[in-house]
Amino acid sequence: MKDLTIEWRHYEKEGATCLRCSATGKTLEQVVADLHDELAPRGILLTFTEKRLSAGEMPQSNMILFNGIPLEELLSGAETSENPCASCACLTETETYCRTIEYEGKTYEEIPEELIRQAVHKVIG
Repeated sequence: MKDLTIEWRHYEKEGATCLRCSATGKTLEQVVADLHDELAPRGILLTFTEKRLSAGEMPQSNMILFNGIPLEELLSGAETSENPCASCACLTETETYCRTIEYEGKTYEEIPEELIRQAVHKVIG
């Protein structure tokens, strides 16, 4: 049996997270549920974990790792950047910049299903 571990890191304060992380989390929840059904017959065991980050770990917020490899390293040409996040600024009570993914000419604040699935397929072959 092959293993696939998906880890999602996101800033959280008193049970709340920013809008972009919230959107990524909802997408991940659905994708992971679908992947369990898709991968089990292929003998692939999927494990999903969340790591809640403190304000000091903000540069890692909204990062998705696949067997320990960040999404942007799995997608050819993808890069990380950051931009202001008003939602996190409300939570942290300070100006906050959050990570983004730049891929094929687009900047993503929330990680879409398509990119998650592409990364999964790179990892499992």
